Amino acid sequence: MSKSPLISRRTCLRGLGTTLALPLLEVMGWADTAKKSSAAIAAAARPPVRLGFMYMPHGVIMDQFWPATPESYLTTPPPALESLRGVLDQCLLMKGIGGIPIAPFNGAPHALELSTWLTAQLPDARQRNRINIAISADQIAANYIGALTALPSLELATMPQTHKENQEGLNEGYYSHCSFRSATQAVPAEINPRNVLNRLFNQSNTPGSSGPTSAAVAQAQALDRSMLDLVITGARDLRKQLPQDDQQKLDEYLDSVRAVERRIAAIEYRQKEAALEKSGLAPSRHRATDTPPIEIKIPIGDKRSEYMQVMCDLNVLAFQTDTTRVSTYIGSTPNGVSYPELGFKDEHHSQTHHNNRPEMVTKVAAITKFNIDQFAYMIKRMHSIREADGTLLDNCLMLWGSGLEDGNKHSRENLPFILAGKAGGTVKTGRFLDTTQGNQGDLLTTMLACAGVPLDRPIGIATKQISEMKA
Repeated sequence: MSKSPLISRRTCLRGLGTTLALPLLEVMGWADTAKKSSAAIAAAARPPVRLGFMYMPHGVIMDQFWPATPESYLTTPPPALESLRGVLDQCLLMKGIGGIPIAPFNGAPHALELSTWLTAQLPDARQRNRINIAISADQIAANYIGALTALPSLELATMPQTHKENQEGLNEGYYSHCSFRSATQAVPAEINPRNVLNRLFNQSNTPGSSGPTSAAVAQAQALDRSMLDLVITGARDLRKQLPQDDQQKLDEYLDSVRAVERRIAAIEYRQKEAALEKSGLAPSRHRATDTPPIEIKIPIGDKRSEYMQVMCDLNVLAFQTDTTRVSTYIGSTPNGVSYPELGFKDEHHSQTHHNNRPEMVTKVAAITKFNIDQFAYMIKRMHSIREADGTLLDNCLMLWGSGLEDGNKHSRENLPFILAGKAGGTVKTGRFLDTTQGNQGDLLTTMLACAGVPLDRPIGIATKQISEMKA
């Protein structure tokens, strides 16, 4: 039997201030375990479990989100889940997960829908004008497994976290943050995909680094000249050492990184052109009927899906390269987001107070489907990437959801959640459980347990683990 070369899981391609992490290859894992027992080798060679959370505010139109019956889930999904066809067997839906009761903050549904989503706990009512809530589930996980990766966790958002409102006198940070490093420290999210790309592939991310040099910063700012050109020689040299399956995996990965980089560069180029046209420094190349260029920093243009999919691709790359094992993505926040790509400019929040008017209900349903479509895009990418004996998605546990059940009533007794991925074989997917008994804290506690994160106490209002989730 021929022997494949053994390389460390931490192998990177380097060049001029840029570090390109590699996907998990078949020849990795064993290289770091040569002196261990066969059981230890098998455990070490298993891909790690990653945890991801993706959020949408304001709840859903319930009869268009939940399947009609457990039996019809895989064959006749409701309209909101249509884009998940093909990967529904990789998903788990559970109806009956209650959100945290918000009394004494009954007048602050939107300040609490996001901030309690991963904490499952209310803010301190005695210090309403200051952040004081609880460490969030993603940061609990990052504290345990974050030391094993270049980035302990990755926090992404589609829009700036700058909403100004004070429902019930609560700090404005509660409106737009879901990650909390501690009870009093909200974790900011990155909204610029170029910055995310730099964080994932810049040498300054390595543990113990003293920070980026001026040369590294300059190189990071010029990544549109093709970051991979700096390390392509190393990739060619490495490729020669790999078995055929790993060669194909490396090629697919490099193609994915190039594609993401090109799409980010295209977005930036259109933004730059639009700025020049607006200032009168360049003639307009657009007809009156053309779609205007999208913005990166405040992505409310006609192609919001393009921006969100780039961010989803960056999340996939971060997991594929084991740059981080914990991520959150705030798809939107409860502060006046609109979706002109769907053919209307009405704000999401205003349409959720529909009082059952059909035209408004239709718009809310379209917005919900749009957001789930982006989640489905990411899940399908993960499902298409081979890893070990399965796929990247097999070794992830991804959660899409909202902090409200129904935006019209601000109810939270039955929160909408979609779980995707098997968490390394600990979660049984392909099911719709329509009589689940549990709450938001129970769900988060069970997710972390399935990912192998030990807990010294339940998360927020949790009282148990949800055994029905488990394989």
